[in-house]
Amino acid sequence: MQRPIRLVAAAAIAGATFFTSASAQSSSSYPSKPITTMIGYTAGGLTDVMTRTLVERMSQELGQTVIVDNKPGAATSIASASVAQANPDGYTLLMGTTSLAINPALQPKLEPRDPITSLEPVGTAYFTPFTLLVRSDLPVNSLEEFVDYARQNAGKLSVASSGVGAVNHLLLELFKKEADVDLMHVPYKGASQALIDLRGGRIDATFATPLDAVPVAQTGDGRILAVTSAQPIDLLPDVPTVASTYPGVVGVFWQGLFAPAGTPVEVRDRLAAALRVATTDAALKESAAGRGVVFMPGGPEELRKQLADETVMWGQIIRDAQIQAQ
Repeated sequence: MQRPIRLVAAAAIAGATFFTSASAQSSSSYPSKPITTMIGYTAGGLTDVMTRTLVERMSQELGQTVIVDNKPGAATSIASASVAQANPDGYTLLMGTTSLAINPALQPKLEPRDPITSLEPVGTAYFTPFTLLVRSDLPVNSLEEFVDYARQNAGKLSVASSGVGAVNHLLLELFKKEADVDLMHVPYKGASQALIDLRGGRIDATFATPLDAVPVAQTGDGRILAVTSAQPIDLLPDVPTVASTYPGVVGVFWQGLFAPAGTPVEVRDRLAAALRVATTDAALKESAAGRGVVFMPGGPEELRKQLADETVMWGQIIRDAQIQAQ
């Protein structure tokens, strides 16, 4: 009986040695073919443009083409689920967004149900804050005046969002809580119609991206009162943060690079290094700043912490406000 056991053990060790050797060889030669990066948004928008900008720079570092595959739909879960189920070899990646932190509480039946365990963080990429944009004839010129006016007109001021459960909707709920104001939420299907209605005076305010808000302010159809990042941004250096008055109100739309869970550490590190080169590129950083985008170089641990922290934060907001996806 002893001899077969020794033979089986020897075979197992040989198999393990072969697998480890093959895996190491595969990791050391990575990447040896084009890489696909999926995003959950259509082509042409800010998310798509920024993803393409970053992966083009990454491809120069990696020595391989990085292809962007747009898979919109189901609150970006089509793209994220596709990557979570992909072979963890580093050739199928996800440029994930804040939706990964929102979906588990807002739409718990969507896959991946637990992005923190289904996806391997590679690194942080960028964020864009929102601005509190008000219609031009609203009699307020600062965040403090806006809050005072809202309290004097409790429940009457309309604030638009891009849809129920969108980041700017959750920001509105967070702002209402921290500033202790009663504001009326008006959900739209995207930002464009909300901006049209704000220009026309049919809604009072919205949390809009800088890219959307600046043209409205430049034409005199609205005023930017504050930004929702922790610090002022280069595009709007004189605009204060909401957090300077209400420290708990910080919220942004972010992107980060993910791989399927189980991706070899060596592969992940190679990708993280290439992403860091892209997010520290001075020319790209300056160009992004003109869109209200802030690069945030960071590795796997920074992205893992961001996803974990925001899953808790947005989940609490969703439950407290009893928000349900429509």
